[in-house]
Amino acid sequence: MIAVLRQDARMPLSDLAARLDISRATARARLVRLQERGDIVGFTVVTAADVAPDPVRGLMMIGIEGRGTERISRQLGTMAQVRAVHSTNGRWDVIVEIGTETLEEFDAVLSRIRRLEGIVASETSLLLKTRKAT
Repeated sequence: MIAVLRQDARMPLSDLAARLDISRATARARLVRLQERGDIVGFTVVTAADVAPDPVRGLMMIGIEGRGTERISRQLGTMAQVRAVHSTNGRWDVIVEIGTETLEEFDAVLSRIRRLEGIVASETSLLLKTRKAT
């Protein structure tokens, strides 16, 4: 059911039931149960900009000195090329998803980030191919 809803969360319940070859009542009961258990926590709109792939994408792992993580995360969040900022554990304090049109722009973003006060180390990996989980 979740896989079908990932393709079209606005699908009418009767269409969902038909796709799953179950009754409408069964589909509704399963949907309610998934929501009550917290397996489905909401429905959202995906815009064209959300799915437009950036030709150049990468992950930048960042080590931050002292207690500057919140400040640096806020600064990163203001950069247009930063798609997401993740706090994490382990060797790196923050992982940043970056998307740009060109390698030159990607390089410029990396340079800009590395110059932020409090960043002491970084490692970047370009994303070459992405497979959707099923």
